[in-house]
Amino acid sequence: MPATVSPDAVTSPGIAGCTCARLRKLTRRVSQRYDQHLAAIGLRVTQYSLLANLAHHDGATVTALARALGMDRTTLVRNLKPLEQSGFVAQGAGARGNERAISLTAEGRAVLQRARPLWRRAEKEVRALLGGDTIAQLHALIDESMTRLKD
Repeated sequence: MPATVSPDAVTSPGIAGCTCARLRKLTRRVSQRYDQHLAAIGLRVTQYSLLANLAHHDGATVTALARALGMDRTTLVRNLKPLEQSGFVAQGAGARGNERAISLTAEGRAVLQRARPLWRRAEKEVRALLGGDTIAQLHALIDESMTRLKD
């Protein structure tokens, strides 16, 4: 059962603005940094993330991968289309006839290998800009928030 939030919590001193809007603005700003680095090979950070996650969940069904990524199946399918059109991922039959399994292709593995150093540079840049302590605090807050917001 979802926790109830007091109306006072939304308007209390020190808490201003929409949390969702602020988080989305931050993620857009951070994503832009990664996208600038990954543009050299024609990827966006969202695509890199899918490829990297597929490397760890190769052969997963769409449903299982969406669950692992914490995203909606239809959003995942939509985001996989350009990667499939580029030849980086392929879909095949899953263990059950009605399932679709997703795998990295050889081209997908190759582009992921070329992208990793670019991603590392972006990660290093963001860490330098925010500072190690801030990154550690941010990660802790994100992890704690994710735990609290579980379905």
